[in-house]
Amino acid sequence: MYPLLFRLGDFSLHTYGVLLAAAFLLAIWVALREARRQGMDTNQVMDLFFYILIAALIGSRVFYVLTSWHEFRDHPIDVVRFWKGGLVFYGGFLCAVVVGTYYVWKHNLNFPQLADLVAPSVALGQAIGRLGCFSAGCCFGKPTDLPWACVFTSPDSLAPLGIPLHPTQLYESAATFVIFLALLRMRRREKFQGKLIWYYVLFYAGVRFFLEFLRADPRGFLIPEALSTSQAIAIPLSILAIAMIWRKKD
Repeated sequence: MYPLLFRLGDFSLHTYGVLLAAAFLLAIWVALREARRQGMDTNQVMDLFFYILIAALIGSRVFYVLTSWHEFRDHPIDVVRFWKGGLVFYGGFLCAVVVGTYYVWKHNLNFPQLADLVAPSVALGQAIGRLGCFSAGCCFGKPTDLPWACVFTSPDSLAPLGIPLHPTQLYESAATFVIFLALLRMRRREKFQGKLIWYYVLFYAGVRFFLEFLRADPRGFLIPEALSTSQAIAIPLSILAIAMIWRKKD
């Protein structure tokens, strides 16, 4: 609703960027608390989060640009202006997994332990990050007459103005915060490593698949107006997550 916190001359502080930074800081704080509890090397966890952050930002932006090139064709410099909105979560997630896996392999770390450590933090980061999407107006929903519909009025917003829309950003923020709480509860009674991350993948894939039906923002589609790119990714990830959870079943 408020894309800009303030503007001073040529400098603008975007709410989206501030909330992304807050999401990262709070996510790493949660992960470090758990790392200390488990007696892990917090310096390695910090390094891992740093590389994951860079990979996630690059991957999510590249994926967005590839699926929305029409927005940048005439102004390619906008590609680097990610603080205005325009990140695709799955692009960032997949890139972060590759970089994180390489880091864990290079330093001979316990991958299942670290993956489960990161999982709740990712969900919490998403919950806060989607508030940034709401502030910027990206990832907006379809028109609706529901009483909780949101109307964007700021000329700096990326959403259509003056139209009641599904607050899909808030739906996802609430859903990922519930996932965060569920993963924390599950972690307290976990008997083995390597399952939480797959529960996260399964829960989020399900949430994202259904929320895509309510979104109206321009994005990539595998089948036009029927199956979005994110839904196409969510399906095999859900199947893989179920298979891995079953494989690790007590």
